[in-house]
Amino acid sequence: MDNLEHAHTDEAIQSRLATIQHSYIRDWIYGGIDGAVTTFAVVSGVAGAQLAPLIVLILGFANLVADGFSMAASNFLGTRAEQDDYRRLREIELRHIELVPEGEREEIRQIYQAKGFEGDELDKAVELITSDKERWVQTMLTEEYGLPAEIRSPWKAAASTFSAFLVCGIVPIVPYLLKLESSFELSCFMTGITFFAIGALKSNWSTSSWYRSALETLFVGSLAAVMAYGIGVLLKDIGG
Repeated sequence: MDNLEHAHTDEAIQSRLATIQHSYIRDWIYGGIDGAVTTFAVVSGVAGAQLAPLIVLILGFANLVADGFSMAASNFLGTRAEQDDYRRLREIELRHIELVPEGEREEIRQIYQAKGFEGDELDKAVELITSDKERWVQTMLTEEYGLPAEIRSPWKAAASTFSAFLVCGIVPIVPYLLKLESSFELSCFMTGITFFAIGALKSNWSTSSWYRSALETLFVGSLAAVMAYGIGVLLKDIGG
């Protein structure tokens, strides 16, 4: 019993089922990885082109704010679109229940028949669900369209993405900001640790082991950095 993820007392179950729990970890990880990748790509490109460290700070902070805001805004608009679509489908189902209740009732019957209900049990299930319009609509949204009980907040989704982008995205430029020796090498090391940490954190919401998830994220981030560094070298040689 010690390895259960949550309690199964009557009170705990009732409290858990009564509260819609939304996770924004996907938004945070997405923003964190993209923030570290894109900012470190700037650092790598500038290093490959052998430009002045000041260029790293200028381009790095410009990327940090502009790209971070762009990602947050995109996430906001995408999640808002999900909300709009949810409302649209809800209005459709409400209208169908009003105009063709028997047809909608038959849909409920077939849905639960596919789940293994039959005979009196099927009749009772259909009667119970269709006796309450709100329950009826929500069942149709979930079973017919695969929608959740409620769409996540676009504001929280955007805030999660933006905050993670800023926190993780500033890491690659910290050595340049502090004017440390071997800034590029330190940036590589610190960013690698950031990729590794994000990957390890991500494993808490997946079936992968923490080290596999961490190494996978580190590999993806390193690949982006190598590509940016190579482009910097190429453009330097072209400019020369």
